[in-house]
Amino acid sequence: GLIISLLQIFFWSNDNNNILKLSEDISKNTEVKMIDNDKNTEVIEDKSLKNDKDNSYWQFIKMPLIDVDIDKLINQNKDTVGWINVNNTNINYPFVQTKDNKYYLKHAFDRSWNEAGWVFLDYRNNKDFSSRNNIIYGHSRLDKTMFGSLRNVLNDDWYNNKSNHVIRLSTQSENTMWQVFSVYKILEESYYITTDFSDDTEYSKFLKTIKNRSVHDFGVGVSSDDKILTLSTCSSNNKRIVVHAKLIKRGYK
Repeated sequence: GLIISLLQIFFWSNDNNNILKLSEDISKNTEVKMIDNDKNTEVIEDKSLKNDKDNSYWQFIKMPLIDVDIDKLINQNKDTVGWINVNNTNINYPFVQTKDNKYYLKHAFDRSWNEAGWVFLDYRNNKDFSSRNNIIYGHSRLDKTMFGSLRNVLNDDWYNNKSNHVIRLSTQSENTMWQVFSVYKILEESYYITTDFSDDTEYSKFLKTIKNRSVHDFGVGVSSDDKILTLSTCSSNNKRIVVHAKLIKRGYK
């Protein structure tokens, strides 16, 4: 038993070191530019806020988007879809997509075998984020790589700092900003990772359900006009930590 445990620790630490090194190389060679609103920016109007001038939405839509040269990353791995950035977590990585949701559970960005895996978009989603529910997965690593720091979202300090309530993505065709409206921990299930809805009514019901699960109240309205982003990671014992955010701004490249 001891030898097996020591071997497990060795492999675990080896995987971590490889992932850290890879992440550092990528960060060093990737410029994440800040882009202010310009003629290519489209702000998604939030109709639920007609009289709410204090909502953070108004500050968020003035914040810069991020822009990353995705083609350069595609040259390193053709599965690259985009870049994801979540404030006050370590999540600042390229994300990938392949024909299933298994491969990147055990492979790193350079496609080497690694139990730490990589951050990836659900294979059922479109690369252009035209699905209603766009889902990105990552392992919750103890050293806080990949989605290991996503658990921060359940903390009061994370919630109390409003600048944390946005997620920014950059893909080949656009840069987008998403406003967080729900965070929670739940037993593993397939409901929140539904990507197809038969109609607006079913989708509205889905949005209401996932919004009501939140451990924090973000004061954000969601409707069937919205497109959402879902981040999902394993917590312990078949539990998942989940973040949902809705699209509030995009900049076309």
